Amino acid sequence: MFDIRFLRRLFGGFLISLALGHSSATADPPAVAAPPKTAAPAAPTKEPALPPALTHYMGREIAPAMGYQHAAWLIRPSRQQEEDCATLLKALQFKPGQIVCDLGCGNGFYTLKIAPQLLPGGKVLAVDIQPEMLQMLNESARLAKVDNVEPVLGTIINPRLPAGKVDLVLCVDAYHEFSHPVHMLREIRKSLAPHGRLVLVEFRAEDPNVPIRPLHKTTKAQVEKELTANGYKLVEQFDKLPWQHVLYFERDDNWQEPAKP
Repeated sequence: MFDIRFLRRLFGGFLISLALGHSSATADPPAVAAPPKTAAPAAPTKEPALPPALTHYMGREIAPAMGYQHAAWLIRPSRQQEEDCATLLKALQFKPGQIVCDLGCGNGFYTLKIAPQLLPGGKVLAVDIQPEMLQMLNESARLAKVDNVEPVLGTIINPRLPAGKVDLVLCVDAYHEFSHPVHMLREIRKSLAPHGRLVLVEFRAEDPNVPIRPLHKTTKAQVEKELTANGYKLVEQFDKLPWQHVLYFERDDNWQEPAKP
């Protein structure tokens, strides 16, 4: 569980109003910085030049990423009632010994709920591009005495996951913010173990009653179009959450990556 007092000291008790929608549109993805001493692994000493960030992909406008300054929204008291997070966790059917990635983990709302379900022998790779988020996660994990979480400082083109080792990559309300979806989907695909899955949880754009900004909602058809174009196949879906799609993808071994120009 999170230490609310710790986050209140950081944010002065500020919570983003749900009326503003998911994620603040005022924050752009922060530049990748050196990780805090408690966040591992460290970034390589030499990074390739980053390609320009996309503004649109396959007909969809890419949303700006939520900055760490608004992390308190992720642990708002109303989240369970609004999103039924407990039902999502049950539907994912975690097993002891699994390696699970919480991609775009933020301050660890889901990470710390998943980690105990993977014991003995399993762990969560908690990936975020903001070292400040990982600092909050580290502090919350320490207070909760959770020690099977490995924070990973990713980049906007690479989550830095081990090749062929990850049983499940969970991405909650974050895929629509990827500024380089093709790069990220390629690296995630490499990381999946045999029969490993990428699970995308996204607010339903088909439902006008979901009180989230349109830019932060996505249709199932759009997600499936983008994922199948990048070597995935939809194998399952879960439709019992109040506001969100839950879409399960595996590698499509018949897919061939387009030749580079």
